[in-house]
Amino acid sequence: MRMASVMKLFPGCEAEYRRRHDELWPELADHLGNAGITNYSIFLDTESLQLFAVFDAPDSFDPEQVRNHPMMQRWWDYMADIMETRSDSNEPLQHPLTEVFRFNARDAD
Repeated sequence: MRMASVMKLFPGCEAEYRRRHDELWPELADHLGNAGITNYSIFLDTESLQLFAVFDAPDSFDPEQVRNHPMMQRWWDYMADIMETRSDSNEPLQHPLTEVFRFNARDAD
C-alpha cells in the first residue's frame, strides 16, 4: 500500500526542517523500518510551505503502532516548534490524501 499526507511548516523553518531530517535519528529510522515503511519521501512546496509525504508499507501496516511508539512521540516533540501540530498533541497536523493516479513504466508493457 502507498500512503500520503500533507503537512505544513511554519514560515522561515524550511532549512531547519531539512537539517533535522538530514540528521534523522537512527532509532527513528529503525522504528519506521521495523513497521514496514519503505520508500519514504517528503516534498516541500516552497510557496505554500506545504509538505507532501508519501511512503510504501505492507498491507498489514498498522499506523497506530508507529503513532503510539515513544520514539515517534519524541520525534514529534522535537519537530513541534517548526510545523503545525494537532491541538491535543505534538503530532503533526496531517491531512491524508487519496491516490487517484499511478503510472509505473514496468506495468505499461
